[in-house]
Amino acid sequence: MRSNLSLRLSGAITPLVTPFRHGALDIKALEMLAEWQIASGIGALAVGTVTGEGPALSQAERDKVLSAVLRVADDRIPVLAATGTNCTAQTIEATRRAEALGASAALVTVPYYSKPGQKGILHHFGELAAVTNLPLIIVNDPARTASPLLPSTLDVLSADGTIFGLLDIEGDMATLACYRDRLHLFTGNALGAPAFLACGGDGVIAPVGNVLPKLVTSLQHAAACGNLPAALTLADRMTALIDAIGGDPACIKYALIAYPGIGADVRLPLVAADDAAREAVAAALMPFAATPKRALSL
Repeated sequence: MRSNLSLRLSGAITPLVTPFRHGALDIKALEMLAEWQIASGIGALAVGTVTGEGPALSQAERDKVLSAVLRVADDRIPVLAATGTNCTAQTIEATRRAEALGASAALVTVPYYSKPGQKGILHHFGELAAVTNLPLIIVNDPARTASPLLPSTLDVLSADGTIFGLLDIEGDMATLACYRDRLHLFTGNALGAPAFLACGGDGVIAPVGNVLPKLVTSLQHAAACGNLPAALTLADRMTALIDAIGGDPACIKYALIAYPGIGADVRLPLVAADDAAREAVAAALMPFAATPKRALSL
């Protein structure tokens, strides 16, 4: 089977953090967070990503998180499930489960740690595409996987309809220029998003969207409409917070703790943000509001 390319997916997408309480999933907090994101105008939500501590979740927990967010979304926005691992069989199983639960698409990383060659990457995605109708978005993040997706491999995958899109974490402009007519292209670099989007990119999947979804959405809209100065201004406003939180779930959750019902718990091997990180996050939030809750309206 090949991916169903009828999905319409663009705009600002938040890789949602996964709230915990006393070590267990906090589904109530997750539902609150998802509803807030949707009310803030976010274009889609992604669950089980690295930002969502996906590697620390069991498959049963992944199913619960996806089901909860799908229930809240209620077809108002697409919900993406991160299903990629460094094992093809496990990736297939996770993707099939996400499809059965109703996910709109799957975010599938280039296999990590085992450092497969390009032939292995081709077979990995080819076998996955053969057994699912779920649109597949490849996540290319060499800093985490130590195995880059080369243009020659992407040429093959994009030529035969195997994949729906590509999330290039850095938002490489050369990739955008070469593949924007063949793939839906997303960047994970919020600060580079204005130029990426203005030049035809489809969307931004940004951890900072957990804290400032309205600003990320406004940046997306401005860039997509060709108003690059406005988009750059919005990116500048978020620079300090982006630098402070990076992609660290602990820092993102600390930025959200003033929002009622959202705790800062993370799972090992992650640990709570230290004093210096908390001070940096607090300082970066000051220009927006006294608390992250107020920042939602900006």
